[in-house]
Amino acid sequence: MVLPMALLRSAQNQPMMVELKNGETYSGVLASCDGFMNLHMRDIVCTSRDGERFWKIPECYVRGNSIKYLRLPDEVIDMVKDEPTSRREIRQQFKGRARGRGGRGGGGRGRGRGGEAAGGP
Repeated sequence: MVLPMALLRSAQNQPMMVELKNGETYSGVLASCDGFMNLHMRDIVCTSRDGERFWKIPECYVRGNSIKYLRLPDEVIDMVKDEPTSRREIRQQFKGRARGRGGRGGGGRGRGRGGEAAGGP
């Protein structure tokens, strides 16, 4: 199973076509995307909703909630299949790394109770 955000992250620097809910299409290269499916694209050809007018745009930003659908090359889907998809596979990749603040095993440096540094002469 391929998740949409994994697919978009793999599609960076790849050509794509985006159709908006208003009928306009944007064909260009995906520069970046975020968690809201907002897209930053480069080298775009914008087509009007009736298909009679075209504009060449060096770069643009497409808000995620205005997207009707995306078209990506088949190679992008093949690239995504190589990435880990299950939570277990992702956890295995990061196993043994630092957990951030606190984590298991104590060792925190706060003023909390317990531990060797707690109270006493």
